[in-house]
Amino acid sequence: MIEKDEAIRYADEEKDIEVIDSSVEWKIMIVDDEDEIHNVTKMVLSDVTYKGHKLRFLHAHSASETINLITEHPDTALILLDVVMEEDNSGLKVIKYIREDLKNFLVRIVIRTGQPGEAPEKKVIVDYDINDYKEKTELTSPKLFSTVIASLRSYENLITIDKNRKGLEKIIEASARLFEMQHISRFSSEILFQLTSLFQLNTHGDKPVISGFVASKLNQDFTILDGCGRFENMENSSPSVSDLELIKEKLLSLQKNNRTIYLDDCTYLGLLKSKIGNDFILYLETSKEFSKSDKYLNEVLFSNISSIFENIQLTNEIEDTQKEILYTLGEVVESRHHETGNHVKRVAEYAYLLAHKYGLNEAEAYLIKQASPMHDVGKVGILDSILNKPDKLTFDEFEIIKTHTSIGYNIFKSSPRKLLKAAAIIALQHHEKFDGTGYPRGLKGEDIHIYGRIICLADVFDALGSDRVYKKAWEQDKILDYIKSESGKSFDPKLVSIFFNNLDEILNIRDSLTQK
Repeated sequence: MIEKDEAIRYADEEKDIEVIDSSVEWKIMIVDDEDEIHNVTKMVLSDVTYKGHKLRFLHAHSASETINLITEHPDTALILLDVVMEEDNSGLKVIKYIREDLKNFLVRIVIRTGQPGEAPEKKVIVDYDINDYKEKTELTSPKLFSTVIASLRSYENLITIDKNRKGLEKIIEASARLFEMQHISRFSSEILFQLTSLFQLNTHGDKPVISGFVASKLNQDFTILDGCGRFENMENSSPSVSDLELIKEKLLSLQKNNRTIYLDDCTYLGLLKSKIGNDFILYLETSKEFSKSDKYLNEVLFSNISSIFENIQLTNEIEDTQKEILYTLGEVVESRHHETGNHVKRVAEYAYLLAHKYGLNEAEAYLIKQASPMHDVGKVGILDSILNKPDKLTFDEFEIIKTHTSIGYNIFKSSPRKLLKAAAIIALQHHEKFDGTGYPRGLKGEDIHIYGRIICLADVFDALGSDRVYKKAWEQDKILDYIKSESGKSFDPKLVSIFFNNLDEILNIRDSLTQK
């Protein structure tokens, strides 16, 4: 027989598993229709602690009270359960409800019966999901104590396993979401959200107060990209001097193969090394200590984050290269046509705004913006003598000019890439008119792709306001009157309405990208 003080010493020596913080008590539910059983049980266990945490007693005298109580307190660690209460099998009904209806498989259930004949031990052990069976006459104080400690230890182990399971599920879910991120700016906010969610998931009791930020680091300069807690709403600023000095000091200890460090029990620092741009710093501080389980799961998630970060950087580099190439090609066409002054950049920004306001999602609006510089790329196939003729074109010359749409389309049409497919559509259709009088195919209304309709309006607005070899720039009022008059003719009426509803933004784009 284990004496009470020996059991206490044995229980307190077991320190490996970290589950519950010091502010949380172990919930023990006493279920019996006899008040004396409640009183004696509470008296025997009143000064018991396990892993430094006290016991909190919950009391029920019937099956219905027990069901209500366990529903309200699903984090109960142990139920000391009588079988015979208002009915001969009340306790057994409670067990089935807890396991089958509530799906609570973590709470430890110990049958404690004074009438073993009503619930034979062998049958109950086999038929019901319980953890121990005791007759009241055999459950002396030391044995009761030993039973409680063993049950708490079992519950603690199950909680640890369950937290790790949930944590790994969270990591899989978080990694899937992070893989969907295509741009570093969105990636930074998602990192912070997923890491704080993971830590809160693995915290028992009240949720901890968490503060942190993701910052870009270039040399010794830090810029917060996204923050929470005391760093919330600090985007595009720097951490405080005290935070910054601590971070700079600890970053020196983050070696090539050591990407994370715990500054203390409640503060976490991670470094995402960049091969082609700014490094990323992740800083997290909490009101509760990181447990061993927290640290393990953080490392698994951070490892996934590092791999995804590298992939996003590579993707962004490819996209930026594509964008630069397209802008450069667009500017080459401008220079051949003596069209200088950021025409392709302005058209791209107009198109991006119009696409958003039209209702296209961010990905598609950004795609139009990237592809729009290629709207006139087919002019590379037009003779300079025609392209730069200062006088009115002949019928035959205009027919040649019109072929630039098909030339541009043919350049890109075979590519499987989304960006170049969009460029092909824009090159082909940006001179189609809403009333069907445009070229090269005479498409009408919504038969014209939305990309073509958007670039048609954006291109004409900017071209009319720019000098050309064959004309001077129009006055702003004249341009706006023309666009209004061409609603439903050259231009999609919905886009014209969007254009005028957002005219201030359109004009700001024009002014910011116009060379002085």
